[in-house]
Amino acid sequence: MNDLPDGLDVGALPGVLLEGWGVDVATIEYAPLGFGSYHWIATDRDGTHRFITVDDLDRKPWFGGGPDAAFDGLTRAYGTARALRDGGLEFVLAPSAATDGRVVRRIDDRYSIAVFPFVEGESGRFGEFDTPEQRAAVIAILGRLHERTAVVASIVPRRALDLPGRDKLEGAVRALDRPWAGGPYSERAQGALALRVSDVTHALDRFDRLRCYVEGRSSDWVVTHGEPHAANVIWAGGGPLLIDWDTVALAPSERDLWMVLDGSEDATVADKKALDFYGMSWDLADVAQYVDVLRSPHRDSEDTAASYRNLLKDLAALDRWSRRLT
Repeated sequence: MNDLPDGLDVGALPGVLLEGWGVDVATIEYAPLGFGSYHWIATDRDGTHRFITVDDLDRKPWFGGGPDAAFDGLTRAYGTARALRDGGLEFVLAPSAATDGRVVRRIDDRYSIAVFPFVEGESGRFGEFDTPEQRAAVIAILGRLHERTAVVASIVPRRALDLPGRDKLEGAVRALDRPWAGGPYSERAQGALALRVSDVTHALDRFDRLRCYVEGRSSDWVVTHGEPHAANVIWAGGGPLLIDWDTVALAPSERDLWMVLDGSEDATVADKKALDFYGMSWDLADVAQYVDVLRSPHRDSEDTAASYRNLLKDLAALDRWSRRLT
């Protein structure tokens, strides 16, 4: 995220860190990383670095129900990561507990904050891993994660098979005959969706059919990370570390595996239909997210420009499901 969060008093963050975590901040620097959360690197008076994450509770549709539900879901998700780390999974880069034991705190009605250890290492980009050895290492740690379901069964969120943001996407489809006037990218986003509307409706229909299939495997659910792609893995001296645990949830293992398996392994270790379901869910959820951003009030910025580019890419990706699914 290149833009700072709207309506957040960034100057108040050192006080929040001191009150919540006892961190006496000497310097704090914005880190424009990722897409969906806001990050800073805070250095305390002793020279210790910490990685600060601020989440926009209005932009967490997978938790559903508005900011309060999002904060509750985020609390459970980060608590799950903390429990997994404490339970012996050294590859889980979990949040640090505040002085009162909480792993995430509310800043205001819209924003929450969490503190993570700062790790020196390298991460990849979304997409393929750099080497087969890296991919194999991530598959191995995902196997260990899936085996630890019992450790966090009482707190891990259970991810419904609903499509996050579906109501916004279907509302946008119904509104294609009316002007979109949220900001400078609204009209362009409307045109892009109009060109691909048949792909969207076709994908939603196939999503529903695959969802019925995956629901029938409800006994096979395990604790999953949700987004174990290359950009969410830090390669440090001790091996791979998984970051970004706001999507952790109970689900079929294919929710993780579709991102890391290649075609030669699909038939032996995973259910092909479930892999397709989660791949399609990813693409449709991204389309829904970017359409919502660009229909809503916005200004011309690096983030909205990136949202428009990503929307075009994800709309085009829907065609692959028409070719692959029968």
